Amino acid sequence: MNCSSPKMVCETKIVAEDHDSLSAAKKETIIVSSAQMWPPVAGSPPASPSAPPAGGGEKTAGVSIREFHPSEEEAARRIFYEGILERIPNTAFRGLKDQPLTQLLYGAMAVICFVVTKSLLMTCCLPIFLMGMRYYFSRKVILSYLECALNTDMSDIEQYYMKSPGSCFWVAVLNGNVVGIVAARGNEEDNTVELRRMSVDSKYRGKGIAKALGRKVLEFAMVNNYSSVVLGTTAVKVAAHKLYESLGFKHVGVVEHYSLPGMTHSILEQIFFQLRYHRYCLQLREE
Repeated sequence: MNCSSPKMVCETKIVAEDHDSLSAAKKETIIVSSAQMWPPVAGSPPASPSAPPAGGGEKTAGVSIREFHPSEEEAARRIFYEGILERIPNTAFRGLKDQPLTQLLYGAMAVICFVVTKSLLMTCCLPIFLMGMRYYFSRKVILSYLECALNTDMSDIEQYYMKSPGSCFWVAVLNGNVVGIVAARGNEEDNTVELRRMSVDSKYRGKGIAKALGRKVLEFAMVNNYSSVVLGTTAVKVAAHKLYESLGFKHVGVVEHYSLPGMTHSILEQIFFQLRYHRYCLQLREE
């Protein structure tokens, strides 16, 4: 497979808590300190007004956020893999609500089916066929994307993130188990850092882990004097976008018909697989 460079293929994956658990208000876009920016997570001690601790040890409801160790690579890759697999049904089914032209096309196909076949049974079966095709192409493309990701930056986390200047990779640990991951990748050209690869094990969601992981990247950006934090996502769930907003990110644009590695752009693929790519930015300070 011809995979693009890691910079192009590595989009953010955030598995957010339920919408009801994300009730924090939007934050100001100019950050002075982490204590001023975020309210404390339930069950954690009050934040100190001093700078965040370097290298490791933020704790949230028994969860420790610390830097990645090579021995945790298998667990990190598993969490990433399982999180991305959730995109298959979400993209195939839930994503259709944001595609009015596709809905119109499917409706026209149903009308044509009835006119040609004069069969109400076949017309009623058409939506099942269409959803099946959407699932097939969603699975095909997303598995190809996973193959690329697991052969680029996620193939050697230590080399790509921990040994690369301006980058880092963290894990969330609960009771000795890795339950969440997040990465930061700096860009010296525009003095931004990208939040990427954020995912939480499905068995441990609803504990504020995703938000704690996001805060760690923002703290990293402040300590290293980056001017802003950016991320891009094809997430369909509303809860994921609410999470970004609760961390202070502002939605700055959307790309329709976004292309992932592994896409062939065939006619059938264009009919049954579409992605919207959302871009977010959090300004930390004025340049």
